[in-house]
Amino acid sequence: MELFLYISGSIALLAFAILCIYLIQTLKSAKKTLEHTATTVEALEKQLQGISSESEQLLQKTNRLAEDIQRKSDTIHVVFDSVKDLGDSVKNVNQSIRRVSTKVNDTTGRNAETVAQAVQWGQAVLDFYTKFKQRKQQIESKSTKEAGHNE
Repeated sequence: MELFLYISGSIALLAFAILCIYLIQTLKSAKKTLEHTATTVEALEKQLQGISSESEQLLQKTNRLAEDIQRKSDTIHVVFDSVKDLGDSVKNVNQSIRRVSTKVNDTTGRNAETVAQAVQWGQAVLDFYTKFKQRKQQIESKSTKEAGHNE
């Protein structure tokens, strides 16, 4: 009976030794896996830092671009306001010419001398309008060139 006790004790000791060997192998494998995971996480952190800095640079460039577009939009808005004012001026000149033409037609039969004066005034207005338009175009052309050099 004592023999069975020694045999069963030896079997239990052998089983415990085998269990310890497999447990050691499993723990070594888990250690390698954890080391590989740590290396991978470190690499990911470095990549994320690079992506973060690139994203920040892109955001700064986008903000500068938006400011530039806003500034240019404001400049163009001023040009359109000027063009509108010029159009209003041309409209007023045209209305004045029409009124003068109408008055000239009405008074042509009454007074020939008055008609001649009206024609002279009409010519003067047309000359003034032509010079005004040429001057305005020169100013716009200069401001366009200056705006082009400033950019």
